[in-house]
Amino acid sequence: MERKDIEHWAQELLEGRVTPGQLADALSGFKPLSAELGDATLDLDRRRRCGFPEVVYGEGKSVETLARIFERLLAEGVEVLATRVAAEKAERLQVDFPNLRYNAVARTVRISPASAAASPSSPTPRFGKVVVVTAGTSDIPVAEEARETLDWMGVEVTMVHDVGVAGPHRLPAQLARFRGADAVVVVAGMEGALPSVVGGYVDCPVVGVPTSVGYGANFQGLSALLSMLNSCASNVVVVNIDAGFKGGYVAGMMARGRQRDEEQG
Repeated sequence: MERKDIEHWAQELLEGRVTPGQLADALSGFKPLSAELGDATLDLDRRRRCGFPEVVYGEGKSVETLARIFERLLAEGVEVLATRVAAEKAERLQVDFPNLRYNAVARTVRISPASAAASPSSPTPRFGKVVVVTAGTSDIPVAEEARETLDWMGVEVTMVHDVGVAGPHRLPAQLARFRGADAVVVVAGMEGALPSVVGGYVDCPVVGVPTSVGYGANFQGLSALLSMLNSCASNVVVVNIDAGFKGGYVAGMMARGRQRDEEQG
């Protein structure tokens, strides 16, 4: 319920059109839009507005701040996803959250609410299909961040590793695994050429994720970013350098949109 709704019901009470009991009934379903947690303000309304709850960016946040955010999300029945969490922070958080799952490669934290943790036999329903591709094994940490994000969203994920353009025979050999994909996330460093190649093979959007993998003239991923932005493949879009979360999230939204279209006929 938003502020204007509360003002409406208050005015109805003042003018005698509703009883105090009716007002109480109307307000009983009220949920705050945000939660003030000291040095953080948590968006509690994001799932209603955007389809998925808030994801926590862990870098720069203290263990104490992360714990407060996690506790409130879990109280709301939300499965926690936090990105860029250092291993030492995850280890300390594990003490207060025994069912915390840490992906050391992706640097992500996942925590299921108590209700879900008590029923592991009821997995999250899957929708859509996204393929996450890496040009080389050095790109796997960013790809794992994308995979964890998609899994948290409830999307079926297929991983295809080490099919970069230096060995051009490797990608065609894997194309059967791309069949039926709603989107493909391509994670690549060096010159960042792989998204264009993948884009020429598939009938769905390709989300390019440039990585900072490469030698000096790679400029910490800038050359890969510019390469992807200049892709001649019409179905390629690009997110920021090393932004595995963003690449996975955008691809997940594409999969969700395609599923809605199919359900609505």
